[in-house]
Parts: sequence; C-alpha cells; structure tokens
Amino acid sequence: MITIGLADDEPLFTAGLALILDAQPDMRILWQAIDGADAIRQHQHEASDILLLDIQMPGTDGLAVTRRLVADGTRSKIIILTTFDADEYVLTAVEAGAAGFLLKNTPPDLLIDAIRTVHRGDAVISPGPTRRLFASFRHRPTPAGPASAHREQQTADELTPREREILTLIAQGLTNQEICDRLWLSMSTVKTHIGNLIAKTHSRDRVQLVLFALRTGIASTGTAT
Repeated sequence: MITIGLADDEPLFTAGLALILDAQPDMRILWQAIDGADAIRQHQHEASDILLLDIQMPGTDGLAVTRRLVADGTRSKIIILTTFDADEYVLTAVEAGAAGFLLKNTPPDLLIDAIRTVHRGDAVISPGPTRRLFASFRHRPTPAGPASAHREQQTADELTPREREILTLIAQGLTNQEICDRLWLSMSTVKTHIGNLIAKTHSRDRVQLVLFALRTGIASTGTAT
C-alpha cells in the first residue's frame, strides 16, 4: 500500500485529489495539509511514502518543506505540484531533493502512474515545462562553484560509453524497464549501471543524475522530454 500526504492551500483541490487517489486499490491518503507548516507537522506525526506538495503556498511553501524534510533525513519521496510560471522554483526544489514535479493539470491517470513510478524509485518530470526549465538550467553555474564544476566534468569524462548512454536515457525520463527495452539489457544490468552512476556522480537519486547530465552536457537540452 502506498501511503500519501497532500499539501495545498486550496482545500477543494486536495479534497478532489484525495478522492481520486483513495479510490486506487494500492493507495491510501494519510493526511491533507492546508500549507507547508501543517504538512511538516503532520509528516512528523505520521510519515507517508509519498508527499504531493504545492510549490506555491502562503507562509511555508513547497520548496521550504522539501528543504526541511530532506535536511531532516526523510525517507519519503516528494513530488512537487506546479504551474508553468513556477518553473525556476521547481528546479530549485528538485535540486533540494524532490523526486520530481508534475503540473497541477496533469490528467488523473498520469498522476496515478507517476505516484507509482516514484514509489518504485524512478523519477517523474512533467514534459510540459521541462524543455524551458532545462534550457535555462543548462547555462546556470554549478551551485558549489567552478571547482565543483571541474570535478563534475572530470567524473563525466571518466564514465564508460554504456554509462553515458544510460545516463542520457535517464535524462530523457525513461524508466528502468524502458531502458532495458531500448538497449536490450536485463533489468539487473540496468540497475547495476544506475547504481554505479549514482555512486560515481555522488547523486542522491535519479533526479540528481538528470541534473548532473545536464550540467556536464551529457544530456543536451534537446534530449530532455
């Protein structure tokens, strides 16, 4: 059973979302929060597997919640819900540790699939704003500065051709199974490569791998989908 926490300052939105998700045989809503501070309180009382957070909430917003929970070592997966005009904030949230982001107008069936995907350990990135978002990100300096950027580029240069190929597919949003099908590899082989990539790049998860691929140019903005 996938347990879910919802946080949005629009009660009608969360209520409707809760009805849809609770109707799934493998999902259960643990709680609904009216803002970020409420989400933190409820999460500390009862942690869910997945948190769906609105990026724009009064007071403590979704970005602040993400930073706080990740810093506290939460094992829950965070999905940011956003609109097109919040792209830059979403990128910051992903860098802070969110498992991905979805547009708030995502069709229910795709949202349900996305929750299951994240619960399995994969990343979720809505295709709509991704090109604009990553195009602006590609030219941003590495947060840690030039020295860190140089180390990242060295790491990228040391990856094997197969690792670079798999990393490019991850950046395109492919799941493990889709990578298996594309490259004619077994699931265990793909998982081994991804584990090696995470270790070599010091990434926290698949989303961090995507950011690494974009910063180092392994994945061009034209390949992000």
